[in-house]
Amino acid sequence: MIKVRVFNGPNLNLLGQREPGIYGQRTLQDVMQELEQFAADCGVQLDHMQSNSEGKMVDAIQQAGEDGVDYIIINPAGYTHTSVAIRDALLSVDIPFVEVHLSAVNSRESFRRVNFFSDIASGVISGFRGESYLLALQAILNRIES
Repeated sequence: MIKVRVFNGPNLNLLGQREPGIYGQRTLQDVMQELEQFAADCGVQLDHMQSNSEGKMVDAIQQAGEDGVDYIIINPAGYTHTSVAIRDALLSVDIPFVEVHLSAVNSRESFRRVNFFSDIASGVISGFRGESYLLALQAILNRIES
């Protein structure tokens, strides 16, 4: 069974109430429940975590390496534009990952065009709100089947 771990960065715990015009009205719990159901239907073992702390995310990524995780889906949120530490953690565990964003990041403020992850990601999916996670998992499944 394939193991996929999902990492959600800062402020994603406020989905549903934070800027719903950009991020939608669904909560992170809603989005993750839908993803868990899709994963279960596809025979994928999936777990997820959210943290507002960069250090906790680094620790969790390192733990994924020890746990034999096969793929990572990560929404680094605001850390996308700032975190060398999370980038280095992803490189150190050598687990393929898909970067996701709820909003179309490149059509927003210019500072959001700085991205510390896209050049090392297997792929990047953005702009589809909660569906971005489903698309990421489907991309992983397609890659495995190829």
